[in-house]
Amino acid sequence: MDEVPGSVGTSASFSLRLGQTIFSSASLLFMSLGVEFYSYTAFCYLVTIMGLVIPWSFTLALVDGYSVLVKCPLRQPGILLIIVLGDWVLSILTLAAASSTVGVVDVLLKSEASYYPIKFCTRYQISAAMAFLSWFLSFGSFLFNLWLLPTL
Repeated sequence: MDEVPGSVGTSASFSLRLGQTIFSSASLLFMSLGVEFYSYTAFCYLVTIMGLVIPWSFTLALVDGYSVLVKCPLRQPGILLIIVLGDWVLSILTLAAASSTVGVVDVLLKSEASYYPIKFCTRYQISAAMAFLSWFLSFGSFLFNLWLLPTL
């Protein structure tokens, strides 16, 4: 069987998962630096989703790291199906959270009565950018593993 770069158990997958963990953690950090993030549902939604993505990505990074070290890629159809579905769901939720956060930040910046100082809005923009980068890597992981699924 051909090994798809980026599929579970490869060094490329380890890099993708590590990137997801780093960008998700950065997004959560920048959002949490603003003490008032809980005032808007979109910001709370982003924090919740990043709280789900971080352990998912970190756990799969550990699995990928172990698979690379022992040179035994994970090729069980049931487990791969769970990983594909998890990546798919989390990538959709991450995209929704990042998009809603950008929408709320845009409204806050364009409103005449500024509810938040610019430094908070900048932090929220950086948080949304990190969430978009996390989504990009998550969607890539989903596509690579989906590509491998029919060959099992």
